[in-house]
Amino acid sequence: MRPAHVLLAVLVAAVWGVNFTVIEVGLGHFPPLLFSALRFLVAALPAVFLVGPPKVAWKWIVGVGLALGVAKFGLLFIGMDVGMPGGLSSLVLQIQAVFTALFAVALLGERPTRVRVAGMAVALAGIGVAAVDEGASGPLTGFALVVAAAACWGVSNILTRKASPPDSLNFMIWVSTVPVLPLLALSLLLEGWSADLAALRSLDWSGAGTVLYVAWGATVFGFGAWGWLLHRHPASTVAPFSLLVPVFGMTSAALFLGESITPLRWCAAALLVGGVALTSLTPSRPRPKTLALTTPSRGAGNCALSPRAPAHASGAEQPLQRRGELRAQPPRARTRERR
Repeated sequence: MRPAHVLLAVLVAAVWGVNFTVIEVGLGHFPPLLFSALRFLVAALPAVFLVGPPKVAWKWIVGVGLALGVAKFGLLFIGMDVGMPGGLSSLVLQIQAVFTALFAVALLGERPTRVRVAGMAVALAGIGVAAVDEGASGPLTGFALVVAAAACWGVSNILTRKASPPDSLNFMIWVSTVPVLPLLALSLLLEGWSADLAALRSLDWSGAGTVLYVAWGATVFGFGAWGWLLHRHPASTVAPFSLLVPVFGMTSAALFLGESITPLRWCAAALLVGGVALTSLTPSRPRPKTLALTTPSRGAGNCALSPRAPAHASGAEQPLQRRGELRAQPPRARTRERR
């Protein structure tokens, strides 16, 4: 990668890491579901009128919008609102790589290598250590909600992989249009009209700044720049930079929010980052290809492989050539040969 591209990848990781600190500040201004709805509303408007029509089927846009926007971010914001620290959230959320790998095995038939399985085990051990640390200092409800958010992120990753959007920024902008109404409806139902109205009436520059950051910074710029890098470099080159997200997340939370980093949390960070690296950077084994056999002809002594398989890989070239020679012979010659 060029130095400028490396700096861009680090910048995206920093924006995404600091985003958790900004979310925690924003939750002091808005109820969590309303905050999440505003995030996607501002991300979608007016950008949806500038990026052109969707380039994938609507079923993928709606599916990712519900899994990522409603489920993942809804659970994340609620988990942080009930006490899950921002820095720890940035770390625990990386377990999405393990969920993505597990869902790929169950739904896509991928076969993980032994190294990837070991990475999953190490990352899960890191989650266990983080749970012990959070249980000693805060409620486990928020921790469980963030883990559930990571699972929903894994589902959205599988759906995005199936969609294979050619333009990640276009895809993300259209995905952002989906969660707005469901999140607003859930906010009115669970958080109440009065709480939402009070938050909007007391909106100040600090609250507006948090919405703009999570919408335009983390969503529009972050996903747009990340997709731009993925179009120009292999995923194996770009993906390692995402491991810097919890580094920036925990550091910014400690600097700006005074969030302490205990020895257990450092241990959890080492296990999680190491496990996620092994899980996400190790390719899966492809599914074994089954070879279909054709019905043997009368003049062939063995079965010929399906035309989908290369002839030189099976030794089937000779029988095919033999049948071609028989067709080229006149009828009398073929009769003599049979005798």
